[in-house]
Amino acid sequence: MSLLVRIYHKYKDRDFIFTIPLVILALDQILSYYFWILRSGQGLPQSEDSQWYIDYANALMTHFTIGTSMNDILYLGYNLLITLLLALFKDPTKIVFIQAVTAGLSVILVFKITRMLFNRTAAIIASYFYYDAWEVTLWSMYILSDSFFISLLLLCIFLLLKVYESNKRIYKILFVISSLYMLVFRPTGIVLIGFILLYIVIRTNRKTLLGLLKKYRYVLGGCGIAVIAVCIYLFSGNTLDPLITSLQFNAKKVLYNVYAKGWIYDKATPHDHYFKPNYDINIFNSLILSFLINNWDHISIVYGKRVIAFLGRWVWETNVTSLHGIKVLAIHLLPTLFFLTGTVAAIVNGTFRKASIIWLSALAIFIFCILIFIDFMYRYRAPAIPFIAIAAGYGAERIIYGLYFIAKKYAGKLSRYGTRKSVNSDSGI
Repeated sequence: MSLLVRIYHKYKDRDFIFTIPLVILALDQILSYYFWILRSGQGLPQSEDSQWYIDYANALMTHFTIGTSMNDILYLGYNLLITLLLALFKDPTKIVFIQAVTAGLSVILVFKITRMLFNRTAAIIASYFYYDAWEVTLWSMYILSDSFFISLLLLCIFLLLKVYESNKRIYKILFVISSLYMLVFRPTGIVLIGFILLYIVIRTNRKTLLGLLKKYRYVLGGCGIAVIAVCIYLFSGNTLDPLITSLQFNAKKVLYNVYAKGWIYDKATPHDHYFKPNYDINIFNSLILSFLINNWDHISIVYGKRVIAFLGRWVWETNVTSLHGIKVLAIHLLPTLFFLTGTVAAIVNGTFRKASIIWLSALAIFIFCILIFIDFMYRYRAPAIPFIAIAAGYGAERIIYGLYFIAKKYAGKLSRYGTRKSVNSDSGI
């Protein structure tokens, strides 16, 4: 027993004591589902995008050419990754296995990020929320960019926080590399990099920021001029015409196939907002601006419904006319309660500025979903899950701490009351 006590006191402050069980839980859940799918004989779940990625990877291995359309450029990082994995392992099921293991191991990053920003208890709870999230397991079974992107995003945020924590050069280099890779991994990465840069501005002292800008003004100016020169060259040479054309086509597709129909998701539902759209192109000869401005009132309603829908499809199935319905609603609202509690607690405790990257990352995904659409399977919301889990984990920890503090306070009062009563009885009063 004394040996166990010594071991406990020696390693109780080591994070691996907690991360190892969490990794086992996460891998057990994800890989159990993976092997269950294989045993079922149905094959791995497929989507049109999955087959496109596989076909593109095979074509890339055959012809070694990368086009300049939207799917070629904006998904370059994932296209190269899936091509490399397919070249090495041949079988998509093996790629999904690697993807599933990566998703499971990412629970370590969730733990580390939460630990750096808040405390160990919050890190344990947040990691549990992450491993228990069905989206994490579900999208690790598809040949899609989502699962790897979640892991890459968590790695990028972890390296960013390590830069502030240790200021080692290696973390700065790795953060820059992961950021650049995320920038071309999928379009969501572009949005997230913008919010990460905003976090850096928020986190950096104004005087320090101005000093850095002054110190590296020539380098930054040179980079800016180089980027402008490259853009002018590409645009003047019509090199980017396929990219611009594909972007315009996809924008028109979203406007006319989703916005114009008042869809909340990527398919029709009874909760959509149906209206007669105005298709006039009368503002700066821009199809997008004209459609958004001419139909702003109806689009605002669609956005409002998407804000509600972001919580999950359960919002449309809420039934408060029965006790069972109220219980189900309370269960669904619990994560939101934890998330809001964590937000308020971070603001009150003065940790919000340091930890704002969590809310900024979730906000980036939220904005992306509201402006484009929330797909019916909530695939585009998936990258926000780890950050919602972190904020909710901190909120749950604060609630537990509050309940413990109240219980301890009243236990002390009851103890003192019992002592006084005993003294009075002994005194014969």
